[in-house]
Amino acid sequence: MGKITGFLEFEREIESNIESVERINNYNEFTIPLSNEKIKMQGSRCMDCGIPFCHSACPLGNLIPDFNDMVHQEEWKSALEILQSTNNFPEFTGRLCPAPCEKSCVLGIINEPVSIENIEKNIVEIGFENGWIKPQIPQVRTGKKIVIVGSGPAGLAAAQQLNNAGHTVSVFERDDAIGGLLRYGIPNFKLEKRIIDRRIAILKEEGILFQTNVNVGVNYAIEDLKKFDVIVLCGGATEKRSLPTKGAKSKGVVQAMDFLTQQTKVLYGDKIDNQITAFDKNVIVIGGGDTGSDCVGTSNRQGAKSVTNFEIMPKPPVDRSQTTPWPFWPLQLKTTSSHEEGCDRNWLINTKEFLANEKGELIALKTVEVKWKTIQGQRPELIEKEDSEKIWPCDLALLALGFTGPEKTLSEQLGLNIDNKNNFAASNYQTNIPNIFTAGDMRRGQSLIVWAISEGREAARAVDLYLMGSTNLPTKGNGDLPSL
Repeated sequence: MGKITGFLEFEREIESNIESVERINNYNEFTIPLSNEKIKMQGSRCMDCGIPFCHSACPLGNLIPDFNDMVHQEEWKSALEILQSTNNFPEFTGRLCPAPCEKSCVLGIINEPVSIENIEKNIVEIGFENGWIKPQIPQVRTGKKIVIVGSGPAGLAAAQQLNNAGHTVSVFERDDAIGGLLRYGIPNFKLEKRIIDRRIAILKEEGILFQTNVNVGVNYAIEDLKKFDVIVLCGGATEKRSLPTKGAKSKGVVQAMDFLTQQTKVLYGDKIDNQITAFDKNVIVIGGGDTGSDCVGTSNRQGAKSVTNFEIMPKPPVDRSQTTPWPFWPLQLKTTSSHEEGCDRNWLINTKEFLANEKGELIALKTVEVKWKTIQGQRPELIEKEDSEKIWPCDLALLALGFTGPEKTLSEQLGLNIDNKNNFAASNYQTNIPNIFTAGDMRRGQSLIVWAISEGREAARAVDLYLMGSTNLPTKGNGDLPSL
């Protein structure tokens, strides 16, 4: 590393946020970037650690010490080349990734880890500001036609890699705009959609063909897919998990993703009849993950009377648990910017009943406190605490419970096998039908955006090998440095 003692001289620092009282008045991103000089200092904290566990913890195999060294030397263009060699969309991961790399940073054993995610975001934004990120148009086309179904991060990564290999790539999206989960599943205050549009414009210039409002198997015949040499399914895990709880059909019990999607569409000019809104309501968000957090932030921006969050699991420890020592992903309490904006968080709470009035409108939730009993060799058992029932006033209950797998319309119509985790079965991304591949959440189940990009890249390599008999597309962590 360029500055061996940097980790001793500089403290960890990340970008700050606009104050909550101000930022909840709009849906804009609210971070305040560090100066380039301070980012340089953060890059200088990267140690000469010998074995960079951050590299192996990253699903993309990002060459983190290498681009940190370039940041320390203020060689921003070189840092960008290294970053883009393994990551197609660092502007997404730099905003949205939970950064497993940082939890495996060697410096994190004795101090605060290197702020890898924030460095990554700044590298790519400096690249855009300076016009270094340009379309990479293939000089030769193979004549092979590929269709990718789904335009989320896995589909987009696969599309760019396969286009780089010279194939003609079409991307079908059933919604009215490209981006999948990035577009309508992530609130604007975490990812402004101009960031997606900026990247899509480059992908179009590179020669990728995009079609929206194309729902394969519904308004696009399965038979028409046969004109393509290869089909790559990247439709995500979109089967929403519900609750088998009395009163769950009451008006006001809403799936989180429906709530979030509507708000984003309205923000960009769509008219939604009877929009689901938290305005002047007692909102309870059931589910303590990232989607639950997004519902909290959106509810506060919509003017909720109160926002409460339920989680059925125990409250994690503030510090890393002994059960998840370094360099593993830690069991640790996560407090997001949305939680900081206002939220009553509750753990070990189970919803027993949704209470409605005579019109079927939600008015309250009945809950019970629970605990988990673990017997060695058996699945943990949920135990209700006696005399712990409670009634919570509630006008809007948002179910942020995750997804159970991909929708099965395509698998049924195409004759694809399903694995024991309810996902599309594949070996090296290839399904039981040789020219049909699958990647992302559709193959591995609900996961991280960084995993989706990795899956898309790896699937593209498998497709190229299938079509051509050999491939020059890079493997994980072994990117070919592009010419910028």
